Amino acid sequence: QVQLVESGGGLVQAGGSLRLSCAASGSIFSINVMGWYRQAPGKQRELVGSITSGGRTNYADSVKGRFTISRGNDKNTLYLQMASLKPEDTGVYYCNARVFIPPGDYWGQGTQVTVSS
Repeated sequence: QVQLVESGGGLVQAGGSLRLSCAASGSIFSINVMGWYRQAPGKQRELVGSITSGGRTNYADSVKGRFTISRGNDKNTLYLQMASLKPEDTGVYYCNARVFIPPGDYWGQGTQVTVSS
């Protein structure tokens, strides 16, 4: 089992920056991939970006060059550094941890990010 708690959301003006954190606990050694997803009102949840246990990152085209995913040295914390924020980045941001063996998909409770124009 893996528990995830996000923090760092808030209200920011367009063009501003924000950093989200996700604290992981439990069987963190078993996590293969961690990622950030977001869900805007009336839309489906979408992948923002992910990072493998080996450090390989992947980003949605809409955030490439603006967002950066990283993990703390202790591997317990996942970060999402967001820059040049746009109103369309508004949504609830969720932290995700994926375990391959045995299969498991874990989610945090989400944190609201609102970008004003």
